[in-house]
Amino acid sequence: MTSHSQDPLAWQRPDSSGTGDSARPATASLVDPEDDLPSATYGGDFETTAIPRYDSAKPADQAGFPLMGEPEPLPYVQPGLRQPLGPYGAEPAEIERDPLLDDRVRAAGRRGTQDLGLLILRLAVGGLLIIHGLQKAFGWWGGPGLDGFKTWLQQAGFQHADIVTYVATGGELAIGVLLVLGLFTPVAAAGALAYLINGVLVDAMAAHEDARLSSFMTDGHEYRLIPVAVAAALVLTGPGRYGFDAGRGWARRPFVGSFVALLVGIGVGIGLWALLNGGNPLR
Repeated sequence: MTSHSQDPLAWQRPDSSGTGDSARPATASLVDPEDDLPSATYGGDFETTAIPRYDSAKPADQAGFPLMGEPEPLPYVQPGLRQPLGPYGAEPAEIERDPLLDDRVRAAGRRGTQDLGLLILRLAVGGLLIIHGLQKAFGWWGGPGLDGFKTWLQQAGFQHADIVTYVATGGELAIGVLLVLGLFTPVAAAGALAYLINGVLVDAMAAHEDARLSSFMTDGHEYRLIPVAVAAALVLTGPGRYGFDAGRGWARRPFVGSFVALLVGIGVGIGLWALLNGGNPLR
C-alpha cells in the first residue's frame, strides 16, 4: 500500500502547461548567467550596505549613511599563519653576564664584621663628643660649664666667645647624637672633623706659645689626632648597616659625595679658625 499519487499533474510546477519535458512555468523567464557577475565599479559588500536615514522628513531619494567611509576593510588573515617581522622587529636577545660586575655584587654582600667595626667607631667618636658637650653645657663629670667654656675660648683667642660658646656646645652635642644614630653620617662626620681640627689648632697654639711645638706629637697631644683621623674615615666609609642611613647611597657605596664632604669638613674647620681666631701656630 502506498500514499504516492498516480496523477502526473500532481508532480508538475505551478502554472505549468504540463505538455511534456519542454513545459515550464508561465512566470519563468530566461536569465543570462553573466548578469550575476559584479560590475567594473563594484566596491564590495559595503557598497550596497547602508544605514537608513533617521530623519524621515528628508526626501526619499537621498542616499543613506554609509556603514563605513572611504577606507577599505582590512584583508583577512588566516589564523595560525606567522607573518614575517619587519626590519625593525624586536627579537629576543641573550644578555651576556659581566664577570667583573658579578664579583662586585658578591663582594658587596660579603661585608663580614665591617659594619660592626663602623658602628664601634661611630659610638666612640659620637660618645666622646656627647660627653664633652655635656661637660660644657651642664658642668657634668668635672666639666667647666658654659661660663668656664666661655672663659676658655677667650683665653684661646676666639672672637665673639659669648656666641661661639652656645653654638659650639650645641653643635658638639648634635653631631655626637647624629653619629651615634648613624643619621646624615657624612654631614655629621664632616662637622665633627671641623670641630676637632679647631681643638687640635688650639693645642698647637698653646704649644707654640710655650715653645714646645717641636715636642707636640710626643708630649701627649698625639691622641688629639686620633679622633680627627676617625672622623675623616667615617666621612669616607659611611655609617655601615647599623644606622638610620643604612639604605642610603652614602652607606652602600660612598664615593664622590663622601670625598666632597671630607674636603668641606677640612675647609670649614680651617675657615672657622681663620675667621674666629686667626692664630698661626707655625709662625
